[in-house]
Amino acid sequence: MIKITFPDGNIKEFENGVSVEMIAGSISPGLKKQSVAGYINGELYDLNRPIEIDGDIEIITKKHKDAFSILNHSTAHLMAQAVKRLFPDATFGVGPDIAEGFYYDVNTNGEPIREEDLKRIEKEMTRLVGAALPMERKELPKDKALESFKGDKYKTELINDLPDGEIISFYTQGEFTDLCRGGHIGNTKHIRFFKLLSIAGAYWRGDVNNEQLQRIYGTSWYTKEDLANHLKILEERKLYDHRKVGKELRLFEIVPDAGQGLPLLLPKGYVIRRELENYVYELERKAGYLHVSTPMLGTKWLYETSGHWANYRDNMFPSMERDGEEFVLRPMSCPHHMLVYKTDLRSYRDLPIRYAEVVTQHRYEASGALTGLERVRAMTLTDAHLFVRPDQIKDEVKAAYNLIYQAIDDLGLEIEYVELALRDSKKGKFHDDDKLWDTAEEMMREILNEMNVEFVEMKGEAAFYGPKIDIQVKTMMGHTITMSTVQLDFLLPIRFDLNYIAEGGHKERPVVIHRGLISTWERLMSILVEQYRGAFPSWLAPVQAIVIPVSNEVHLEYSNKIFEELFDLGVRIELDKREEKLGYKIREAQTQKVPYQLVVGDNEVQKDLVTYRKYGSNEQVTVAFSDFKSMILDEIKNRRK
Repeated sequence: MIKITFPDGNIKEFENGVSVEMIAGSISPGLKKQSVAGYINGELYDLNRPIEIDGDIEIITKKHKDAFSILNHSTAHLMAQAVKRLFPDATFGVGPDIAEGFYYDVNTNGEPIREEDLKRIEKEMTRLVGAALPMERKELPKDKALESFKGDKYKTELINDLPDGEIISFYTQGEFTDLCRGGHIGNTKHIRFFKLLSIAGAYWRGDVNNEQLQRIYGTSWYTKEDLANHLKILEERKLYDHRKVGKELRLFEIVPDAGQGLPLLLPKGYVIRRELENYVYELERKAGYLHVSTPMLGTKWLYETSGHWANYRDNMFPSMERDGEEFVLRPMSCPHHMLVYKTDLRSYRDLPIRYAEVVTQHRYEASGALTGLERVRAMTLTDAHLFVRPDQIKDEVKAAYNLIYQAIDDLGLEIEYVELALRDSKKGKFHDDDKLWDTAEEMMREILNEMNVEFVEMKGEAAFYGPKIDIQVKTMMGHTITMSTVQLDFLLPIRFDLNYIAEGGHKERPVVIHRGLISTWERLMSILVEQYRGAFPSWLAPVQAIVIPVSNEVHLEYSNKIFEELFDLGVRIELDKREEKLGYKIREAQTQKVPYQLVVGDNEVQKDLVTYRKYGSNEQVTVAFSDFKSMILDEIKNRRK
């Protein structure tokens, strides 16, 4: 017998080998029906995995935060089995659950899977659901696991990367066996409402030097209604995908001749970027930042000294040699800012020093990962580095976080969650100083706790030089991305020999805080295009108002007066004097999502009025031109949403 402790402290005895499903059933049939999996002593157990130890239990029901990922992880296995039946020579890479579903990387070793094959795969998945196949876990030592998967190069490579002596788990359902850590719904009969969505290319293990596999995306839900709602959302998203809207509004183009991942901002797109730069510059200026400008190139030595060459070389473009020097396209600006700090002798009284720069960086991204403006190879952002004394760390990290929060709120976005990225001492990329790491990590925890910020710890996700706070934002397309970051760095001041004269006259090293305020301009623009569906608030809109005379012969002179006066005041305004029907010009202005359309007719000319219609509204409002002028200027100046 084993003893199971429930969340309320109640302890019950069960036969050795009991499952989460059986325990749930002993409580009530309703709980059994709602159960998905469970945690035993904090370890994720499949619904049908035998429990052979005493422990605490948490039953995961369909409403639990982890239930969706467990279902989709299980559905990935179901799909792989169906693919294997239809494409017998297929081998598989990895197949995880993701934020809104799952994917699996497949090599058919023959004819590729096509979009029209997805329905065939779905039908086979449905047959496997009807077969009610148990998903059974088995464990093997590493040598036995290698023997079991000796014909599968992908699984063999994954197993070889695991530590010697590790017990490796895999799952079998019917004739199909897959390498997996687990967390499954127990039986194919529980997987009922799913849809395969698309096929894309993906390099094995994300390395462009490896072969390309086919990545099949899908989604799985517990009810028919939830699946239908999600599919409806996916269809709606296509309407405001920034790649579609950006093309329609003439914001940017991606031209093959310019290069993959190197978008061209068109005049209207550049207006948006410039307004964002102006907003951020003013925000930083008021917060005490000093703006600098550094070159787009740096010597290879610069990045060898910083550690980026050793840790991020694969994400950098190749070096180039001229006049006996090796240069690198800048992947990040921190090394340059270290040199800016060293241009003068610093006193403890000078600190904190906050440098910020609008900087273009170049990073090599695999072609399959490039996504419109969201993921590019040349990115521009406002990057900042704060040089502080140890006693200033907490206040400066808090101030940086609050500045990020203000910017995100001002732009009408919301924080999804906050991560505290920590070191994993088993991974070699982190600099080797346990004392520094322990100090830095504990300080970041204290800061977040003192600010009452909820956060999740992400082991192994820190920068090589220190822990970081990453602010995650969910886009309208359902992508969760890192929007902003605050990073603590004790290492680069050592590598670049940075000092300041302390109060006692001796030298001390500053601490560097890396701060990314609001992602890159490209990524931010992609998010805002989707957030506003192209209908930007007036302060950010490429064209803020358009004047439309009813008749050029009668109303053009007054229309031109309105245009010139607002133009001279800095309003981005256009005058539509084409010989087209009034309704056509109004509809076109609506299509271009111009915030204000000003229609000028007899009444407006005679009484010095304007009649405006705001984008998205059918209501026409007539006011004195002076009143409209005051209203739009106030709206733009105060960046009203």
